[in-house]
Amino acid sequence: MPVPFEALIPLGLITVFFGASGVLFQKLKTSVNEGQPPRYGLDRWDRVMMERDYRLTGTQRGQTHQSAAPAGFSTSSAWNLETEHL
Repeated sequence: MPVPFEALIPLGLITVFFGASGVLFQKLKTSVNEGQPPRYGLDRWDRVMMERDYRLTGTQRGQTHQSAAPAGFSTSSAWNLETEHL
């Protein structure tokens, strides 16, 4: 039995739209991560290093090659300070 060609048009459209949405979603995730692939399975060490990188460079994916931290790094502590309540 032959396949009616009318059924191939919606099948092709569905395939194209699912493929296009998958590619666009992957490009969006890559652009959010500054061109790097997304990170999976992050443990505490990875999160701490991401916070350190953010304080050093201003981005979570950025890394610096400088051996000494910039002057503002000493005042941008990762520790949360308590505020006094009156």
